[in-house]
Amino acid sequence: MIIIDQTIVRDDLIEARFICDLPRCKGECCVSGDAGAPLDEEEIGILEDELEHVKSYLTAAGLQAIEEQGVYDYDEQGRFVTPLVNGRECAFACFHENGTSFCAIEKAWLDGKTTFRKPVSCHLYPVRLIEKDGFTHLTYHQWSICVPARRKGEKAGMPLYKFLKDALVRRFGQPWYDRLEAEVRKIR
Repeated sequence: MIIIDQTIVRDDLIEARFICDLPRCKGECCVSGDAGAPLDEEEIGILEDELEHVKSYLTAAGLQAIEEQGVYDYDEQGRFVTPLVNGRECAFACFHENGTSFCAIEKAWLDGKTTFRKPVSCHLYPVRLIEKDGFTHLTYHQWSICVPARRKGEKAGMPLYKFLKDALVRRFGQPWYDRLEAEVRKIR
């Protein structure tokens, strides 16, 4: 493991090879699971403020779920998460004609309608952040739906931490990421 300030980066995050393969997985991470995407408390206010800019990208069912539940819900441990539509997909998930899901928030961001890209937990996926013992643990969530991404990453030789560089820099900052790369170089 690598410790940088108050973060612990597990070895599997360094060793794993990964590149999202959306044509193969169809964005299943936005649809399956037992709860919505984890949200930081400050993201709730941002979602409330930016909702008007995102509404036109939402499905009717997603909009209804948000109108009924708000922009957040709670998981079984009482943590903030995005609401779900009928206990299934994220309320912010939209779908291409071929059935591939995509994030309505990110689509609005790509179109210049909002400055909020999407929840950082979604941007970091398949890495999850767990707060424990005064540290933020970066863990690699290995899910069967990401098998195509692991194969694609292996073929290209893309380390997971490099694939997630933008998300890691967004969450922890460029100096933190630079230190991570320096620590990885020391190990290798």
